[in-house]
Amino acid sequence: MKISKFKKTAIEQIDRMMDYPLNKAVDLVKKVSYAKFDESVDLSINLGVDPRHADQNIRVTTGLPNGTGKNVMILVITNESKFKEAEDAGADFVGHSEYIEKIKTGWTEIDKIVATPDMMGEIGKLGKILGPKGLMPNPKSGTVTNELGKAIKELKAGKVELRVDKTGIIHVPCGKVSFEADALVENVRTIYSTVMKAKPPSVKGQYLKKMTLSSTMGPGIKIDYSNIR
Repeated sequence: MKISKFKKTAIEQIDRMMDYPLNKAVDLVKKVSYAKFDESVDLSINLGVDPRHADQNIRVTTGLPNGTGKNVMILVITNESKFKEAEDAGADFVGHSEYIEKIKTGWTEIDKIVATPDMMGEIGKLGKILGPKGLMPNPKSGTVTNELGKAIKELKAGKVELRVDKTGIIHVPCGKVSFEADALVENVRTIYSTVMKAKPPSVKGQYLKKMTLSSTMGPGIKIDYSNIR
């Protein structure tokens, strides 16, 4: 695959063998960004866990102090008595059977689905559609709840899910290139702290193996996590 001259220039400014202090890594991500849009800044965390074991299948949430910079599109599936609560809290779509039918036809133009527990019997049947897209509501992520207003406001404010994939890696957005460097640093520190607190007791050996920061189009920059506080 041919590398564009812009990406080549970005790569040349980074030592791929070096682990950078967090502040420097953030500065580099902003410096080498070359896209004409406001790129997302993403953090990848390689963990020494085996997700095949239930107790090591990490899935936690945290609020980012400076948000993600993204307008999170939220669908709420609930009974009619809670429609107004969801709408007043800022949900983009609110309904019941009509949205379940839309999803069955392939519609998933949303970022999160929040549902009340009484709806999960029907939503569970959509697992093959919602599961691969990471859209299935789950109590662990706070998206199956009767407190719709709280859940919606937290997601809109920048609450993110830290979920390990089958290879033992967490991928999570932590802001935009346009953010001030200090805001990105604070968000990364919050994620790091949450992940470290979620360490399963059964993990043997090295828990955190690598942290990499990148923009949407930019190269990965390895972080020296030994001094993150």
